[in-house]
This record gives sequence, structure tokens and C-alpha cells, in this order.
Amino acid sequence: MKDVREALMIGRNSEGKLVRRPLSPFMLGDAYRFQISSLTSILHRITGAALGAGTILLALWLVCAVSGDEAFSIIQAFFASWVGLALLFLFTLALFYHFCNGLRHLAWDAGKGFDLPTMHRTGTLVFVGAIVLTAVFWVIAFLVW
Repeated sequence: MKDVREALMIGRNSEGKLVRRPLSPFMLGDAYRFQISSLTSILHRITGAALGAGTILLALWLVCAVSGDEAFSIIQAFFASWVGLALLFLFTLALFYHFCNGLRHLAWDAGKGFDLPTMHRTGTLVFVGAIVLTAVFWVIAFLVW
């Protein structure tokens, strides 16, 4: 088996000369530096899935609201607990992160922001924007509540 893998590592370059194919960056260990664009991409996928799960919870809240006082009081008590508030906080954080990173992707679709300094700056702005928007949302929510 090792001979087969070793044979698959041999290829030809554009000039036709035999060369050893490179390993994946993740197989090189310290040679690959994790970048902010990698993190934003991974988190965009995770927050998208989290928003789907959170939307199911919000739909459950609506179903309980129309089901009657007893069901609604149970779901309200859950969302008012520290676990429910933490879930709602994480849902809003995921929502604002996904929104901010979506705006970044829209800029990329327009062909803007691909140079590395801009890519790093907008990646940082996505995190800052999500945190600020979440904090403002919850401050307003608790002032009204």
C-alpha cells in the first residue's frame, strides 16, 4: 500500500519533468498558518446552521403562542431562564455575524476586497460589527423589557 501512495505523489510539472507533488497544507503541520479568512468562512457555515436551528426554536415559540396560555407560559419560562437567554443571545450573535459576513461576500461578488490587507481588515470588521450590533440589540432589548 505504501508503494501505491508513494507512486501517487509523483507527477509532472508544466515542462514535463517528474516532480514530487506537495502535501496538503494541513499535513505540513507548522507550515500552514491559520488565517482570518479561514475562520470567517468556517464561522459563516456554522452560524448558518445555527440560524436554522434557532429558527426552529422561534417557530416553536410561535406554535406555543397560538396553542394557549399553558404552552405559551412554558416556552416563555424557558426563554426567560439563563439557558433560554443564552440561546437567544447566541442566536442574535450568529444572526449579526452571518449578516455582516454576508455583506462582505456581497462586496466580493462585486469584485471588491480581494487584496490581502482589505481581506484581513474586513474580516476583523465582521467580528467587531457582529459584537457591536449584538451588544446594541441586547441593551435596547433590556431597556424596553
